[in-house]
Amino acid sequence: MTITAKEVAALRSKTGAGMMDCKKALTEADGNEEKAVELLRQKGIEAAGKKVGRETSEGRVHAYVHHNFKVGAMIKLSCETDFVSRGDEFAKLCNDICMHIATADPIPVGISVDDIPADLIEAERNVLLGSEDMANKPDDIKGKIIDGRIKKFVSERALLEQEFFLDPEMTVGEVIKASSGKLGENMTLSDFVRLDLA
Repeated sequence: MTITAKEVAALRSKTGAGMMDCKKALTEADGNEEKAVELLRQKGIEAAGKKVGRETSEGRVHAYVHHNFKVGAMIKLSCETDFVSRGDEFAKLCNDICMHIATADPIPVGISVDDIPADLIEAERNVLLGSEDMANKPDDIKGKIIDGRIKKFVSERALLEQEFFLDPEMTVGEVIKASSGKLGENMTLSDFVRLDLA
């Protein structure tokens, strides 16, 4: 199958990946753009996985304030070199993550699932146990339903597990991994804060 320059350019515009990577992905996907996007994401995330564990002593503290000046967010995102941390792509990633935090609903409580406080999870479990729709269910079914709802509850409050507001097909963690693969450096989100006047 022949892949046209126009198709490559369209995929590059959509993903930000290099021309050769786009052409290769389109070839592997038999010209299917959606499948090519998925292949590029997988490769970016896979490449990022190889970088985990490398020291991230550079990076930036980045802040975003919404246009109404009533909500804002700040993050600490680390990478390996100052060359990457000073680049436009890294700055855009930082800003996008801050915007996600500022607009997130539910608001994240921790960075990862492990950061969600046990007492918050237990309180939610008690609410679910006492809910009307659980009243007449057998205990084994009730347990499975509640476990599923708790898993969803926790993932919604862990920043890295939340659906990314600019692309709900990806989580915040996957967006960072894809950028890590694209820029060729390990990246670590180690802190965030959200402020609002409400």
